[in-house]
Amino acid sequence: MDLRLVLVASPILLAVGWAGFNIGRAAVGQLQLLLRRSRG
Repeated sequence: MDLRLVLVASPILLAVGWAGFNIGRAAVGQLQLLLRRSRG
């Protein structure tokens, strides 16, 4: 594994992971809201 490849890929992977985390968190919040509304 070339070190330059790691240096280039790591911030991209970090950004993708962070975006995925935020999208997942928002999706869970929406799902909870939907479940609360349907029960209410």
